[in-house]
Amino acid sequence: MKHREILQQGEYEFIKTNEHLGKHVILLGLAGSYSYGTNVETSDIDVRGIALNRKSDLIGLTQFEQYVDENTDTVIYAFNKMVALLLSCNPNTIELLGLNPEHYLYLNDMGRLLLDHRKLFLSRRAVQSFGGYADAQLRRLQNALARDTFPQAEKERHIFNSVRNAMHDFNRRYKLFENGSVELFIDRAVNPELETEIFVNASMTHYPLRDYAGMWNTMANVVRDYEKIGKRNKKKDDLHLNKHAMHLIRLFLMALDILEKGEIHTYREKEHDLLMDIRSGKYRKEDGTFHESFYEMISEFEKRLHYAAENTDLPEEPDLEKVQELVMTLNERVVRDEIRGV
Repeated sequence: MKHREILQQGEYEFIKTNEHLGKHVILLGLAGSYSYGTNVETSDIDVRGIALNRKSDLIGLTQFEQYVDENTDTVIYAFNKMVALLLSCNPNTIELLGLNPEHYLYLNDMGRLLLDHRKLFLSRRAVQSFGGYADAQLRRLQNALARDTFPQAEKERHIFNSVRNAMHDFNRRYKLFENGSVELFIDRAVNPELETEIFVNASMTHYPLRDYAGMWNTMANVVRDYEKIGKRNKKKDDLHLNKHAMHLIRLFLMALDILEKGEIHTYREKEHDLLMDIRSGKYRKEDGTFHESFYEMISEFEKRLHYAAENTDLPEEPDLEKVQELVMTLNERVVRDEIRGV
């Protein structure tokens, strides 16, 4: 099946009929492995897109941020939300602006206008956003390997370090501790099944509930990753581990393109063989750990990323005035009823 024929299938009819989508859609593209060029026979088709906010969202009382269809693995973002994500150089969304031409399933004139101005969203923020995602991928690898090989007490300390790193990253981005304090520490376990475990001392006043929930979810997710070990399917989990390793390298490659060249390249043609070797497990030892050459590769990419961050020509922040002009240009067409459908 040709890529552009995907939307002709009946299961994608919601794109035409949903009140938030239809004529408001300006861009639809492949996501995931097909967009990276790392797909295999069993790869799912993921679709990502952008739909303009409706007139009532812009000058009325309605709100729309995104539409998710789990049946088809489709996520379509509202334009205004997408702009906010693009301004932060969010890896999962910025890649939608750098697809191969044949991977755009639908693109109208307003979608092309957005692509023509993609460089407006590139800034040194990519260092933190891509670096944060890469760190999360690396932590998943470390966590998965640690829960297989570490004694319980060491495993608990590794969890603690992961939680602390996650908290550090969350605090760096959202400044969590203005209204209180959080102390994490390891002590003799209360749980009789454990030797040691993580404890927390927390004191907060007048603290936003959403920030509170987000902070605890961040820590709980790290711990939850470790606790899956007793129930996991090793063969399936190893495949996921290889994918995490592959995406770690892919994130470095995309970040370097952005910082060194000011370009977004989602499809990794030159590095295809390398990425597929990682995905197929060629960088894994018989005991399941990764070869030293893989970690040496990570070290080299980290050095390149650090150098690129220090020497990039990209601005510290996006030019918000120019971005606002673009946003107003497209949203004005909505208000004037000057848009057409998919």
